[in-house]
Amino acid sequence: MDSSIVISVNKLVKKFGNFVANDNLTFEVGSGEIFGFLGANGAGKTTAIRILCGLLEPTSGDIIVAGFNGYTQRDKIKANIGYMSQKFSLYEDLTVWENIRLFAGIYGVSRKLIQERANLLIENLGLEDYRNRPVADLPLGWKQKLAFSVAMIHKPTIIFLDEPTGGVDPITRRRFWEMIYEAADAGTTVFVTTHYMDEAEYCNRISIMVDGKIVALDTPSALKAEYNAESMDEVFVKLARNSQRV
Repeated sequence: MDSSIVISVNKLVKKFGNFVANDNLTFEVGSGEIFGFLGANGAGKTTAIRILCGLLEPTSGDIIVAGFNGYTQRDKIKANIGYMSQKFSLYEDLTVWENIRLFAGIYGVSRKLIQERANLLIENLGLEDYRNRPVADLPLGWKQKLAFSVAMIHKPTIIFLDEPTGGVDPITRRRFWEMIYEAADAGTTVFVTTHYMDEAEYCNRISIMVDGKIVALDTPSALKAEYNAESMDEVFVKLARNSQRV
């Protein structure tokens, strides 16, 4: 496989009984790319992400993530990716320091490096005054920044962001995307799902899923031109309006 390709999916199928959650998905994601993975609820996004993160075994197809096989090397995939979601990222009753130490350990960072990287992370985020305070005390924007930084503490090849900006204001969302750009510029591949179509405009390329299939895959500008649309929201509506699963 081309070394610049960090995710390679070919004819991925995932079935639950007679239900086909993922129907012959095929795509590649390059190193340092910001790849948007869009689709309405029930389209099959979450199932595909769980497979790519090594949490679920595919029914058939070829899957390589960070150089590792999606069937036989799922533990190695988990060790080489980061993950952040809107629903679960940090333990609110633990302190900032305790959260960093906990997740760094889960990600396999050595005890020696945990101390060093935790101190650097806290300093870079300007959280010295919050170091020993519960995460619940942090403003939402800072929680988001901390969760992203914790998911990157082991310096993964790829970070998966599953609707990471849900429920936050536009200014905070924009600042969060600045962190995404910085990570991508440093060579980390960013695989992101979002319900905000304005955020889709920030991605290098976008795939759109409908009823378990990828029905569009290109740059935002190319997709808008192809579907004669002024915005990604308009493209999405045109593609998703005939979905049978919504």
